[in-house]
Amino acid sequence: MAEQFVGSGWTFPLRISPTGGIALVGGDQEIEEAMRLVLATAPGERPMRPEFGCAIHDMVFAPVNEQTAGRIQHEVYASLDRWEPRIEVHDVEVTAGGDQSVLYIDVRYAIRGTNNPRSLVFPFYVIPSHDEPDNSAGPDL
Repeated sequence: MAEQFVGSGWTFPLRISPTGGIALVGGDQEIEEAMRLVLATAPGERPMRPEFGCAIHDMVFAPVNEQTAGRIQHEVYASLDRWEPRIEVHDVEVTAGGDQSVLYIDVRYAIRGTNNPRSLVFPFYVIPSHDEPDNSAGPDL
């Protein structure tokens, strides 16, 4: 029953199968690709569905700090809740990478109808401001 709910679809990014047709993906991998698509799409990017996507892209120039992490966490929760009904998001954790240009978004979720906890790590790249002093002690997160 849960497998019918998950379904299958085209791979993303679009690829050609070994037989020359459109490559398809199914099961857990299809849901993971759908989640990545939601997070990688900025609202307004799709002409026929302008509200689709996640507003984390509004924070590309935001400083790497607790406030930005909280805003990203909220946007990820809201967008996945709206656009991916096949999953239940349990937790979203945002951590800074080794430098000030990447934040790692760790989404812990379960596919509805199963009791299988899963995790997706999505890197989000920011453009650090040159106006801010260099924080050689590490990020605020």
